[in-house]
Amino acid sequence: MTRAMRFSRRGFAAGGAALLLAGARPAAAEGAWPAFADGAAILFRHANAPGTGDPPGLRLDDCATQRNLDDVGRAHARAIGAAFRARGVTVGRVLSSRWCRARETAELAFPGQVAAEPAFDSFFGDTTRRAAATEAARRVLAAWRGPGVLVAVTHQVNITALTGIFPQSGEGIVLEPHAGAVRAIGRLRPGPDGPIFVR
Repeated sequence: MTRAMRFSRRGFAAGGAALLLAGARPAAAEGAWPAFADGAAILFRHANAPGTGDPPGLRLDDCATQRNLDDVGRAHARAIGAAFRARGVTVGRVLSSRWCRARETAELAFPGQVAAEPAFDSFFGDTTRRAAATEAARRVLAAWRGPGVLVAVTHQVNITALTGIFPQSGEGIVLEPHAGAVRAIGRLRPGPDGPIFVR
């Protein structure tokens, strides 16, 4: 079974519209990417950035005050973008948390396409923002109709709040429209030659 998020066009109560069960569609060989439909969205956790959280005194306008990507993370971010281009996936929009590690992941993967979106900012250090941030992110996802896929680069806490899934660094959660809902159809997990699709 797969999970689906039903989004109300009128908005969501905090902690409201959650995950619904939906039947999985047939898959190709394990690791093969599906054909993403217009309106699909992919939530990526930023690529590898050693440590947890951020140092005291974080400032969004100063990457030196934040936890940042290492060389492994930068290479992985580039591999994400290369995999999309190699497969001819049309990326209609790229959104990112304003945290430097998310922005750098997005820019290395999809250079020149990235727009900051506060709805995907981390609330790791301020859990009082969880409900409002999650609702705002759901609204962004619900509004996407294409053309192409929406890519959003965010953080573990945000993805877990939205989907119930705890992603690895650099992992993507693939969502697609389905019967008035958006369902999780699989994951793009880091692999030695770029992301591998798994259900």
